[in-house]
Amino acid sequence: MIKTLPITSHHLAICEGNFLRLKKLLNEFKESRYEFEAINPDLSSSAISFKVLDRTKHTLLVEAKQNDDHPEEINSFILKIQISIDAQLAEVLEYQGEKSLPFYYKASKAHSLDEKAQQNRFLTEWLESIFISGIASKKSLQKIIDNE
Repeated sequence: MIKTLPITSHHLAICEGNFLRLKKLLNEFKESRYEFEAINPDLSSSAISFKVLDRTKHTLLVEAKQNDDHPEEINSFILKIQISIDAQLAEVLEYQGEKSLPFYYKASKAHSLDEKAQQNRFLTEWLESIFISGIASKKSLQKIIDNE
């Protein structure tokens, strides 16, 4: 049990941080769909969307997508995220359609021992990069383009 406590507390801290980032980004989860454009360092843009697939009183199942101008690049991906409103946690359930195994399962040769942790850290880094590089809603961009 002592071996799993630090792993569990670290995992919970990552999931709590991801919840706070998503809550800020997604306007406290009021809408069913969110669409943004992010500016990449090479001045290309990426379409980012968040779609609520399932909503209950205490949880949300959200599909997050990033699509670059060039879909063959590594910057295009799909995540499914479970958001627990009452526990204030957000955890990656799937990455590119692959479900990860929790750290307490015995990993097969096809799975990494820390795959679930890697996916949640990826979510953290992706959300942080969104905040650093900046995003705009598609409505805001259209207003800028139309000079309104």
